[in-house]
Amino acid sequence: MTVFENLQMGAALTGGDTFDADLERVCTLFPRLKERLTQRGGTLSGGEQQMLAIGRALMSRPKLLMLDEPSLGLAPLIVKQIFSTLADLNAEGMTIFLVEQNAFHALKLAHRAYVMVNGAITMTGSGRELLAKPEIRQAYLEGGRH
Repeated sequence: MTVFENLQMGAALTGGDTFDADLERVCTLFPRLKERLTQRGGTLSGGEQQMLAIGRALMSRPKLLMLDEPSLGLAPLIVKQIFSTLADLNAEGMTIFLVEQNAFHALKLAHRAYVMVNGAITMTGSGRELLAKPEIRQAYLEGGRH
């Protein structure tokens, strides 16, 4: 399926009345997708595929966006772009439920965060509170160098 067809699949739940506006919004959030609308989704880079997955979800106008490891295996520049877009969506009022190993980016975005070790919650607080904790910085943020 092409990028365009993938985005159409995401819009199937909305009935199509808002397709053009939703497509424009996704292409504004992820300009690379606009350049690749006729390209097959499977030929996109890993970062572009992640943008497409998020864009497809956004086409259904969700109130809650659930993401599992959106930065996994992606180049740092792409990770920064994706998290910037997630921050923009959150600022617009979208709730984002995020499971992420990149603690720095996740905690910068989080209003409420939970740190888990071996399946057990070991700490909880706002992202800002957890970023300030020395033990979090030491364990998850490369020795506190972020």
